[in-house]
Amino acid sequence: MSKVRQKLYDQYVTSGQAGKSANATPEAHFAANAPYVQRTIEKFMPADRSSRIVDLGCGHGGWLYFLKQSGYANVAGVDISAQQVQFAHELGIAEVQLGNLSEFIDSEDSVDVVIMMDILEHLTIDESTELLQQISDKVTPGGRLVIHVPNGEGLFGQRIRYGDLTHELCFTPKSMHQLLSPLGFSDIQCFEDRPIVHGLKSAIRRLVWDIGTLFPRLLLAAETGRVSCVLSQNM
Repeated sequence: MSKVRQKLYDQYVTSGQAGKSANATPEAHFAANAPYVQRTIEKFMPADRSSRIVDLGCGHGGWLYFLKQSGYANVAGVDISAQQVQFAHELGIAEVQLGNLSEFIDSEDSVDVVIMMDILEHLTIDESTELLQQISDKVTPGGRLVIHVPNGEGLFGQRIRYGDLTHELCFTPKSMHQLLSPLGFSDIQCFEDRPIVHGLKSAIRRLVWDIGTLFPRLLLAAETGRVSCVLSQNM
């Protein structure tokens, strides 16, 4: 890793890329993301609470916190930013450790679920391929890889792609299949990151999204004859 990139990661919290609130409790700090994370856990995590779940590039441990709240005890996470790891420990999330993602996954015997939230965009094609191949070799049969990345097909995808100087890549559903298929992954599905309804305000946001995206979907269908598309800035 270059010295410039390492310096940016070393200052990931103080530079504002990873938010740090003044709230001392994880409940308060993670409250804004709770509906989204909890819904994703319900949808994509296995029923077996003893499953081995690892979070690569886990930041200050939000997903690990909610996984434990949902009864998953066999969890661990790793991040290369010392500031993020320190903040996780301040929040009481001891499962977060400082380290290299490749070395961490290599140390695992096997895993049932690998989470990579906003990670692949920080890697080059070569780095992504090497890490994903390691993951493919470690995931148990029937296991899952859950990825969240900037969406180049999205209406505001470039806002995310260029919102962080450490970003290298942006993806579309087609390029994600291109990346994952040769590495042994199957049943690859891409989902739009629509607002999660958990109250009146979020219901209004969802309604505006559903209505507001009708016209660009229609335009794309007129040009290509293709109806299916993912328009959220992340997927």
